[in-house]
Amino acid sequence: MALSTAQRVADQLRDRIQSGGLPPGTQLSEEALGRDLGVSRNTLREAFRLLIHESLVVHRLNRGVFVRVLEPADVTDVYRVRAALETAGVRAAERAAWPLRRAVAEAVDRGERAAARGDWREVGSADLRFHRALAALAGSPRIDSAMDRLLAELRLAFHAMPSPRRFHEPFLPRNRALAGLLERGEHGRAEAELLSYLDDARQLILDAMRETSS
Repeated sequence: MALSTAQRVADQLRDRIQSGGLPPGTQLSEEALGRDLGVSRNTLREAFRLLIHESLVVHRLNRGVFVRVLEPADVTDVYRVRAALETAGVRAAERAAWPLRRAVAEAVDRGERAAARGDWREVGSADLRFHRALAALAGSPRIDSAMDRLLAELRLAFHAMPSPRRFHEPFLPRNRALAGLLERGEHGRAEAELLSYLDDARQLILDAMRETSS
């Protein structure tokens, strides 16, 4: 029972990280989170251990637990794994069930609606859903689970960008184009576009990180 409760708490904290509610460097207070989530400190500590294993938080001796701040090498590796998982989905798109294919288009629609409202944080969340939907086309629960952990880590990378709008806006039409390629069954072109897309996004984040550190 204790482990299942800790897993539930870890899931909630992971969701907050993925939604941008817990940005990099945030200290995770046992007292405040315990009150907020209605759990004991022991349960929270077990949840923290799960998130440390997922590279989402770090424990600093005599200071506590903090949401992790990514380094350039982390971003490069995250995008390397993303490419492997998402291209697996694109390659399986032709055989994917209709609800999985529909989820791709729905994520694109959601991002465009958020952009029309000027809600760029939600655009970022919709973009993550879009890429999770691409990987989900593979129909693999293990890939889905890996993407959930990876996208929470990716949200940490997004915080390196000084302007969410400048980062996400150019990718909205690319999301639409990629979804269109899949709908038309042009899977080879879709895979090539996805790899180019991920290379461009990774480079934008790395460039922003270098500018911040210089």
